[in-house]
Amino acid sequence: MKLRIAKLPGDGIGPEVVDQAVKAVDAVCARFGHTVEYSFGYVGACAIDRFGSAYPDETHRICLDSDAVLFGAVGDPKYDNDPTAKVRPEQGLLAMRKSLGLYANLRPVETFAALAHKSPLKQELVEGADFLCIRELTGGMYFGEKGRLDGGDTAYDTNIYHRYEVERILELAFNYAMRRRKHLTVVDKANVLESSRLWRQVAQEMAPKWPEVETDYMFVDNAAMQLIRCPKFFDVLVTENTFGDILTDEASVITGSMGLLASASVGEHTGVYEPIHGSYPQAAGKNIANPLATLLSAAMMFEYAFGLMAEGAAIRRAVTASIDEGIVTEDLAAGGKAYSTSEVGDWVASYIRNSK
Repeated sequence: MKLRIAKLPGDGIGPEVVDQAVKAVDAVCARFGHTVEYSFGYVGACAIDRFGSAYPDETHRICLDSDAVLFGAVGDPKYDNDPTAKVRPEQGLLAMRKSLGLYANLRPVETFAALAHKSPLKQELVEGADFLCIRELTGGMYFGEKGRLDGGDTAYDTNIYHRYEVERILELAFNYAMRRRKHLTVVDKANVLESSRLWRQVAQEMAPKWPEVETDYMFVDNAAMQLIRCPKFFDVLVTENTFGDILTDEASVITGSMGLLASASVGEHTGVYEPIHGSYPQAAGKNIANPLATLLSAAMMFEYAFGLMAEGAAIRRAVTASIDEGIVTEDLAAGGKAYSTSEVGDWVASYIRNSK
């Protein structure tokens, strides 16, 4: 099979971790007899510096012409510290999602036995936790009308959802629940927000179409508590854009490191596969960043974009083996030997090539 992959490393540690994912992809393709063609694109701060746009037209064309996008991260302190900046790196990620119609972000949360002790939560709470967060990506407050009034002293952000946006993300969530343990939790704030009442209304109308799925509803503040109190309660969790952004980052503590969480953004056009961590500019260029989330994102790419389950599983086994063997970066080393970003990537690629 020929795989056409758009490689968008972005900013900060993005290029370093994407390089390790490319090593794994190449190893998988060599082992399973696939060919791969990469197309490089600029996004984020590096794109602003070069083109004046965080998501240039050429990058969009590259994404449309590819079967999948392997993405790193966007963000740069020089924009974070400038509240007057008109163009920001994060706008590139939002524009990419919107332009490609990527309305669903999938974030699996699964604990590794060898790292259960790394979570700040009690080990017995996180061992065996395995759930999927589905976040709506192209609606809500992030994309609603926003602005300032009263000479800048009053600010507003509008949270708007249309029925079709809610229906399509819920249909996806019900279908994923059917593939898993048939339990769906719809998270909203229907006691306060009219947009959330629409979410709950539509979910209640749709639920009878999936009678095998146990559907429950949870206010977002309670969901935030239950993720920490009893993460093993969840199977598939679906929610709107802003709530999903917050809850999925909160869920990262269950695994013990944000450097272990992969994600896929899917929808109408080419899917984007990315780690959930940011650009981590403090570590950029130091070869210390954890690449495992990006490697796991590459595994999702094989599974979701190409339907190549054995190839994705090969990366997952290699990542698990690296953790079990202690071939990890400083954030997971726990006082033991810390390996560099590239050393972890080399080890995982070698394991893929040499394992049966």
